[in-house]
Amino acid sequence: MSPSPHHAHRTHALLGALLTVLAALAALMTITPAAHADTQICDAFGSTTVQGRYVVQNNRWGTDQTQCITATDSGFRVTQADGSVPTNGAPKSYPSIYNGCHYTNCSPGTALPAQLSTISSAPTGISYTYVSGAVYDAAYDIWLDPTPRTDGVNKTEIMVWFNHVGAVQPVGSQVGTATVAGRQWQVWSGNNGGNDVLSFVAPSAIGSWSFDVMDFARAAVARGLAQNNWYLTSVQAGFEPWQNGAGLAVTSFSSTVNTGGSGGDPGNPGDPGTPGACKVAYGTNVWQGGFTADVTVTNTGSAAVAPWQLAFTLPSGQRITSGWNATLSGQSGAVTAAGQSYNATIAPGGTVSFGFQGTYSGTFAKPSGFTLNGTACTTA
Repeated sequence: MSPSPHHAHRTHALLGALLTVLAALAALMTITPAAHADTQICDAFGSTTVQGRYVVQNNRWGTDQTQCITATDSGFRVTQADGSVPTNGAPKSYPSIYNGCHYTNCSPGTALPAQLSTISSAPTGISYTYVSGAVYDAAYDIWLDPTPRTDGVNKTEIMVWFNHVGAVQPVGSQVGTATVAGRQWQVWSGNNGGNDVLSFVAPSAIGSWSFDVMDFARAAVARGLAQNNWYLTSVQAGFEPWQNGAGLAVTSFSSTVNTGGSGGDPGNPGDPGTPGACKVAYGTNVWQGGFTADVTVTNTGSAAVAPWQLAFTLPSGQRITSGWNATLSGQSGAVTAAGQSYNATIAPGGTVSFGFQGTYSGTFAKPSGFTLNGTACTTA
């Protein structure tokens, strides 16, 4: 700020003092950089990126009422969700986080669109926070198209309903039940006027889960709603609210698409592609309120696994605070550990080890299951 004329005689003294203070502040800022701040989005189609690899979008299209979300380092939460729409029609929005391309907005460094026949696995993990007093579904969306399009509506939408509250149901009608990715689902099929919709509805709420997106893509191919030469264009996780929705949150999200190698046949569930058999040893050192975990992954298959990703779900109350020898996506709930440049390949019969430190509340427990590039592992 420039001094006023009657303060001109003090300018040099004040300027010297100000420069001294600014120099001290600059040094302090160099030593302790400012922490990352959560980002609020209230624009109907506003978006931002998190972790340098995913897009978080507000995606309010079915109402003029205000909806705001806050993007966090690991996902997002809905902070305001005004208004309601009839439950016998479309929802008012789909606030979500995604990997891939949505109406020309592609996430940084994404491998999508990718042809189904070239994808060996697409491991993913998601953790949700649910609330009462709202009508909504918590849905994981998988988009497929005959072309590698990055804009507009795709031909087939696969919806995986982790939870739903209130008198809402998927597009179309229920056509049966099926077991996909080791879980039992109600299966719905229909068309919303713009695309085919294949929905898998969980009989009871799922709070967090790690799975392979390709299991659901294969199910769509098997039902004639996609073909092996079609493209996976995006995977998205979020909520479809009809009434209210403040407090709903995605607390962690991870998604990787592994292409190349012996991709396997997406239309044949018996041909999973590159991932081989695996074994996981999970050793822990536990004290009151804290723990460390040392994880050793053994490739018991006949082919190298590269790059590798190990997905698992931490029991409720546990949170990762630091890690080593792997890149960890997600701090609680669904977690994915990925190899780094120096340990990105697990040779046949070979092992790789990584670890992390965390906190916990309640009774300590170990994760119940692990998947390596989408393939379930045995535990040592």
